[in-house]
Amino acid sequence: MELNMIKRPHDMSGVVDLMRPQTTGSERKSHPIYVDLLPPCNEACPAGENIQAWLAYAQSGDYYEAWLELTKNNPFPAIHGRVCYHPCETACNRAELNSSVSIHAVERFLGDKALDENWQFKKTVEASGKRIMIIGAGPSGLSAAYHLAMAGHEVEIFEAGPVSGGMLHFGIPAYRLPRDILQKEVDRLINIGVKIHLNHKVSDVLTEKKNGKFDAVYLAIGAQAGSHVDIPARDSAKILNAVDLLKKTGVGEKPLLGRKVVIYGGGNTAMDSARTAKRLGADDAIIVYRRDQSHMPAHQFEVEEALEEGVKIKWLSTIKNMDGTNITIEKVTLNDEGRPVPTGEFETLSADSLVLAVGQTTETDFLHGIDGIEFKKDGTVIVDAHMQTGCAGIFAGGDMVPADRTVTTAVGHGKKAAHYINAWLRNTLYQAPEKHRVVNYGDMNLPIYSDAIKSKQAGLPLSAREDFNEIIEGLTEQKAQYEAKRCLSCGNCYECDNCYAACPEGAISKVGIGLGYDVDLNKCTGCAACYEQCPCHAIDMQGEV
Repeated sequence: MELNMIKRPHDMSGVVDLMRPQTTGSERKSHPIYVDLLPPCNEACPAGENIQAWLAYAQSGDYYEAWLELTKNNPFPAIHGRVCYHPCETACNRAELNSSVSIHAVERFLGDKALDENWQFKKTVEASGKRIMIIGAGPSGLSAAYHLAMAGHEVEIFEAGPVSGGMLHFGIPAYRLPRDILQKEVDRLINIGVKIHLNHKVSDVLTEKKNGKFDAVYLAIGAQAGSHVDIPARDSAKILNAVDLLKKTGVGEKPLLGRKVVIYGGGNTAMDSARTAKRLGADDAIIVYRRDQSHMPAHQFEVEEALEEGVKIKWLSTIKNMDGTNITIEKVTLNDEGRPVPTGEFETLSADSLVLAVGQTTETDFLHGIDGIEFKKDGTVIVDAHMQTGCAGIFAGGDMVPADRTVTTAVGHGKKAAHYINAWLRNTLYQAPEKHRVVNYGDMNLPIYSDAIKSKQAGLPLSAREDFNEIIEGLTEQKAQYEAKRCLSCGNCYECDNCYAACPEGAISKVGIGLGYDVDLNKCTGCAACYEQCPCHAIDMQGEV
């Protein structure tokens, strides 16, 4: 008897093969991938520090590892923890939650600990046989020297002044940057073989390059000359430049300014000059500035500290002339473009001296005879994307090239130039690593984080701020570790296990401490629970191919 075979519809369930792992089929539209994205603090740092990485070491108490990670990019953490204006904190995502991480304070803690423990740099690259001449021992020149020495090159710095540091020494008062801290961080460079020639002003670059048998030159003379503004004045009027004032006090001199001092300008140098005048014995230090407070270029905390110390500020005012001890100022208003407009309303201030803090210029006349080097109208040197001038083998950076004039920008220039000088000397090509996407505040799963109030650095009481002793204290170890733990680890996994716990399919497994997680795509349904529960946006959902 012949049996009639019945054809079943193909969508009927067949026999389950229990020997084969079950999968999700074609329902999944996307699956999670772990990513390393760019924290906004890292992206904002002019020195290119990997801030999130060294904060991670600091929060676990691995301070030496934190210092090593930090100094890969910036060899001066004790200095920068004091004088950097920390744009990283302005960019910090935590500022949107409650307040930014006090990155500069943790950096200072690491820098000071390194000095206390006498941590030193260790060269691991064989000598290249190449020699580099650096002109200027300011932040940019010192930074370039560090990175070039660590790359195996022989480095010599030629400094016109009597001490290293440039404007770190001559432009920043000791109450903000103690001179022993500055010198100790410079000494580390000497310990890895960097030679510094003080009181040696270079006037003929090409001749000294040839005589010294140098293979490349880095120009880093900074902007150490004060800008001038014409103010009608009698010969008896005492007018001096802010840069000269700070230079003199920087080497221990005490210029006689009198009891009443007027400072003309609105930048950080004006604030430093006014506060310095108070420490030199002035009863009154009055800043005259031609715009309002919102347009003032000085950083807000500098303005606040100056006001706390008794400095007075006359906004919307310009100086017309100085007759003996009388200064005539004219009140102004701002037009729609923010420019000062005279009002015809005048006022007289009594002053023993007038300090001009209206900007700084760079003195580049000694370069004018070198073929290929070109200049902007303001005297700054034009460089290409590799920090090289139009003369082969001569590079430049810091305040003497068109850029923001800050210590951290100068240090970043020194590092960048060192990379390109190293490549030029070795006849190779340096290409900066491609940056990852920046993690913004809206990318974060912030409700997961607990509230944590920012640590404050203690300072000297106002009654004790009569000399040049440091006024801001560092964090204790406990506070530094706490502050580092406030970091949200934006865009970088810190193995909180949220994704592991959130996965309903058990598709995520822990690989091991420091090794992250693995996703079993045979189990993953693409539900995105892990993505939604990741606090720092270290997971993206990738579409199926």
